[in-house]
Amino acid sequence: MAKKPIGPVRRDYAPWDDPASVPFIEFRNVTKRFGDFTAVNNLSLKIYEREFFALLGGSGCGKTTMMRMLAGFETPTEGEILLDGQSLSGVPPYRRPVNMMFQSYALFPHMNVEANIAFGLKQDDMPKAEIADRVAEMLRLTKLESFAKRKPHQLSGGQRQRVALARSLAKRPKVLLLDEPLGALDRKLREETQFELMNLQEDLKMTFLIVTHDQEEAMTVADRIAVMDAGEIVQVATPGEIYEAPNSKFVADFIGDVNLIEAKVEETSETGTRLQAVHGNYVIDSAQSVSASKGETVWYAIRPEKVRMELGEPSGGDLNSAGAIVWDIAYLGDMSIFHSRIGEASLRSTVANVTRTVERPISWDDKVVLSWDRDAGVILTE
Repeated sequence: MAKKPIGPVRRDYAPWDDPASVPFIEFRNVTKRFGDFTAVNNLSLKIYEREFFALLGGSGCGKTTMMRMLAGFETPTEGEILLDGQSLSGVPPYRRPVNMMFQSYALFPHMNVEANIAFGLKQDDMPKAEIADRVAEMLRLTKLESFAKRKPHQLSGGQRQRVALARSLAKRPKVLLLDEPLGALDRKLREETQFELMNLQEDLKMTFLIVTHDQEEAMTVADRIAVMDAGEIVQVATPGEIYEAPNSKFVADFIGDVNLIEAKVEETSETGTRLQAVHGNYVIDSAQSVSASKGETVWYAIRPEKVRMELGEPSGGDLNSAGAIVWDIAYLGDMSIFHSRIGEASLRSTVANVTRTVERPISWDDKVVLSWDRDAGVILTE
């Protein structure tokens, strides 16, 4: 029986859950050193055909080095990279069935859109008639037909991004590598382009590998995400699993907003775990069962949108309920973020602004009760 996914999924596609599935791209114990610095440390990873996969992490985590090794611009110090079952060892970049779209786009300024898209095809000595057909197809897919005769300086940032994408796709590589492709776009255009990329990837049935530091971008476009830190993969999972079931404090804190509550284990059972918060006199009753000893320090991670807030004071003895005082409020239009103090600690909660009411029912310095459901958070032991 297939595992039920956590959170909404974009499509019914999960070869990583099938033991019989063969990976399309495989990193086997790959290490990359630059002198004394280890950029990638003994890393293994499997990516499947037609997957939109994201490498996500902060600057210097090793994600771009991984992509450059796959493209052939860097050589692994140790380990092996396979593509479609074949080792890439010794294969030069121009003979690998991959294409890379750079953050800078790297368009030829003296060529128009058509010529930029056709450049790689001409280098491969493709017949002129086939080049014309392929360029027309790329213009249609990227909605650039009316801009075919323009040069890069006559285009907007989003249009230049699409020209670079069309040029990368024109040679029909087995894998398209996207290195921070949307970083230069403004927020609204970036969001629109993310959906365009997803639809294009699904239409072409190609394998896309994107490198990004933008968690929202990775969560939007990818079927799966590998969260990286210091040259290692910390967690590989679907966006829903990464967000709702992080495997460590690092992942929980890196992906989205989260409250990390330090707590001591009071008791554990097959049906759940009871914790005593270190800061604040309240008890957390979790539906999650963990392997931890009584008195051991753990962290309870709960997202702000899962914390309810109402005016008043706690009645006493309630589980998953804490008295607090509102000390800061951020109004973001669609929602408001409340920071409430519980002794020396604080807890964030978000409230959707579903009405146009300007006056807030809860304001600064109000006494409130924060509460959450038994299955709202996750206990982290590392």
